[in-house]
Amino acid sequence: MKLGYGLKTRSRRVVQDSSMAAAASEEAGNDGLKQSCWANMPQELLREVLMRIEASENSWPLRRNVVACAGVCRSWREIMKEVVGTPEISGKLTFPISVKQPGPRESLLRCFIRRNRSTQTYYLCLNLTQGWKFLLAARKYRRPTCTDYNISLHVDDMSKGSNTYVGKLRSNFLGTKFIVYDGLPPNPGAKIMKSRSTRLLSSKQISPIILSGNYPVAHISYELNVLGSRGPRRMNCIMDVIPASAIEPGGVAPTQTEFPLSNIDPFPSLSFFRSKSSRAEIFPTGASIDQRDQALVLKNKSPRWHEQLQCWCLNFHGRVTVASVKNFQLVASVENGQSGPEHDKVILQFGKVGKDAFTMDYRYPLSAFQAFAICLSSFDTKIACE
Repeated sequence: MKLGYGLKTRSRRVVQDSSMAAAASEEAGNDGLKQSCWANMPQELLREVLMRIEASENSWPLRRNVVACAGVCRSWREIMKEVVGTPEISGKLTFPISVKQPGPRESLLRCFIRRNRSTQTYYLCLNLTQGWKFLLAARKYRRPTCTDYNISLHVDDMSKGSNTYVGKLRSNFLGTKFIVYDGLPPNPGAKIMKSRSTRLLSSKQISPIILSGNYPVAHISYELNVLGSRGPRRMNCIMDVIPASAIEPGGVAPTQTEFPLSNIDPFPSLSFFRSKSSRAEIFPTGASIDQRDQALVLKNKSPRWHEQLQCWCLNFHGRVTVASVKNFQLVASVENGQSGPEHDKVILQFGKVGKDAFTMDYRYPLSAFQAFAICLSSFDTKIACE
């Protein structure tokens, strides 16, 4: 009996000692990374080197060197994040978080979407002079009463519990109304009401007050074609977390800064387009815009009828080559205030260039994720709108 007890005690001690040794080695590894020769370079010299790398590698695939520098150690990453800047400032998509940040103000960021009919998968890529750069992927899931498009940073992992999960688009049964959900708070002060599908993020890298759940960031509706008249679709987008003032000079839109390394819980079923009073109960407190400001409303730009071609036409400046009912251009609605030059700027345009190839160009205050979700709504079948 004593011998058996001794063996158990010894085995337990060995297990404890090994776990403590593993923890100590991991801590020593982290300290070693922090105190490595790369981390101890003079800050002025390091910043100058990283700035030259960022300036020289200004396009993909060379831009992967910028990402590699950000992965050396923490001090390199912080400096590189300052040097690169957000897409609004730099006009470039560099890090994964860039797809959640607003695009450039003065120009359209050119992307394209490829559709795989067999797998019901859509790929958002960045337009390059030679080739392309993958950004996001979405997959279509049919439900009994709705359709979901899960959006992810990884084409092979669309699960809602993955740390590559970005958000989703959900339609109603007719495919006329959609809600865009963000898997993370659209701004740092966002909160959400607790429910069975909401929990605290457990990652040590983020603040424990941030909750995972569903954050509605946009509502999209397509006008019903009751009379069956021919013509383009009429769509309306309410950007719930973007104020109408964001399109004005000096206006600001919410900008996310990083992805927390944590899983995201599934979304519950929610009804579509509730009244303002009931919708406010769903929205996370702080995620919606200020009560004194209105939400940005986008509407499709009205095309003109071309007598010679006998079709509806929009000027896509050579970015669209195939006529399709899916083609559209979105501008700010004059409902947000008096009409001005900012209301004439195309914020998002989408059009067909091949059997399963489409272009997507967007600018501030939309992010690549938000623009991609809006374009996905155009793929869904809309019998009542055509």
